[in-house]
Amino acid sequence: MQTFGQQLINGLSLGSIYALLALGYTMVYGIIKLINFAHGDIYMLGAFWGYYVINGLHFNFIFAMLSAMIFCALVGVLIEYFAYRPLRHSPRITALITAIGVSFLLENTMTYFFSANTRNFPQVITTVTYHVLGLHISNIQLLILGTACLLMLLLEIIIKRTKMGKAMRAVSVDPEAAQLVGINLNHTISFTFALGSAMAGAAGVLIGLYYNSIDPLMGMTPGIKAFVAAVIGGIGSVPGASVGGFLIGLLETGVQAVGLSAYKDAVVYVVLIVILLVLPAGIFGKKTKEKV
Repeated sequence: MQTFGQQLINGLSLGSIYALLALGYTMVYGIIKLINFAHGDIYMLGAFWGYYVINGLHFNFIFAMLSAMIFCALVGVLIEYFAYRPLRHSPRITALITAIGVSFLLENTMTYFFSANTRNFPQVITTVTYHVLGLHISNIQLLILGTACLLMLLLEIIIKRTKMGKAMRAVSVDPEAAQLVGINLNHTISFTFALGSAMAGAAGVLIGLYYNSIDPLMGMTPGIKAFVAAVIGGIGSVPGASVGGFLIGLLETGVQAVGLSAYKDAVVYVVLIVILLVLPAGIFGKKTKEKV
């Protein structure tokens, strides 16, 4: 039971990172039906931004994370404006290939200017381990889980309670009808990219604090796993992305706990295939009929 409880804590901490990343995927897809494969690299940029403002400007954790969220939000808006907006009426495959190209551009640019070496993320918070009922719980794990849950709650409030959130939901349902009632489509899509990218920036700082290492290619695997989490939860569903992220985190740590660390990535994709066979729209996804 102690081993199960320990892995549960570890899985929830890691899953909260995947959940924050998955939210960006699912929001963008819900608005413009685009799978933004550059999202994982925005997460990487957030981690590097946190690294430099903590080391260079001596920011504390809160200001480092907030500044990373703002920086990544701006990057997300710029990517949408220059890379995706001109292709909005192009075939979906064109936008998908562009997203992959943007991903490689960000990775190689960061590798060129900052090298591919792994950097130790500054431990701006002293690690304290608590022993509760035989479990080892660190203050870093509690901080990551609490911060992620708070951000997800704030995101839900923004979507459900604000004017821009209502505009996002309207554009998601019917972009043309939303424009007819006065909603600015470009502003709404830009805001969606900013919101999702801000979540990725926060996740980057949190993962740097958790693993104590960052590198220019760190966004590839977590980005794909977060996309898997969004699909499992139901692509386009915000609650589904959160649940999917936690499920992936729990699954990954569970596989490691039974001594199958080498297969932790493979198991994630096997579970994806099984869930899609049983629930093609994901756990929280809705079946939609498409006119031919």
